[in-house]
Amino acid sequence: MDDAELAAHLAETAGRILREVRASGVFSPKALGKAGDQTANAFLVHALREARPDDGLLSEEAKCDGTRLTRSRVWIIDPVDGTREYGEARADWAVHVGLAIDGEPVTGAVALPDAGVVLRSDRPQSLAAPSRPPRMVVSRSRPAPEAVAVAERLGAERIPMGSAGAKAMAVVRGEADIYLHTGGQYEWDSMAPVAVALAHGLHCSRIDGTPLRYNREDVYLPDLLICRAELARDVLAIVGETRTD
Repeated sequence: MDDAELAAHLAETAGRILREVRASGVFSPKALGKAGDQTANAFLVHALREARPDDGLLSEEAKCDGTRLTRSRVWIIDPVDGTREYGEARADWAVHVGLAIDGEPVTGAVALPDAGVVLRSDRPQSLAAPSRPPRMVVSRSRPAPEAVAVAERLGAERIPMGSAGAKAMAVVRGEADIYLHTGGQYEWDSMAPVAVALAHGLHCSRIDGTPLRYNREDVYLPDLLICRAELARDVLAIVGETRTD
């Protein structure tokens, strides 16, 4: 399998494993999240080390030994993006498998197991027509002030949703037009979704408009914007004004 095929295969398989763990019925919601994380992580880590032994690896659920920083090719994975949603048997969780080359998000696959789909960077689909007014995915519990300001200025409909991957893929699938996050994330939260979104012709950047880069020593990423290209200038301008105020 090439890199894209491998990413999609692993994301889909991990999603299937996670559904089986949940269907076992032996875990409370909190314990289910932990069991799912650990089980999917073990599968993904072992599979990638077998299939791509010379590549670096960064996972939310595995301790980083720093060797990835010496590698050009680094797999960045999130075994369960949206652990809370997965544990609560909601559908808005995802599995992320992505490959960064020299820091750029080149290849990605995001599985939405309860929807039965895997979005891939090597199989971009045509974007649906933008909605009028635009739709914006936001945090279920704590929408960021910048997101609220953008929604109010653009007259956007706010759609509460769980995981970062589910939000990003809602834009890819045409269920939303804007995903703006300013509350802080980590590289595994966005790398694979950004690779998929870029392949589909969407705008992806930091909220100051600069490109997103990965496999940094500090894996914290404060913010990101994924949106329809035609909306990017307005969204970035509103965010800039909001932060200045």
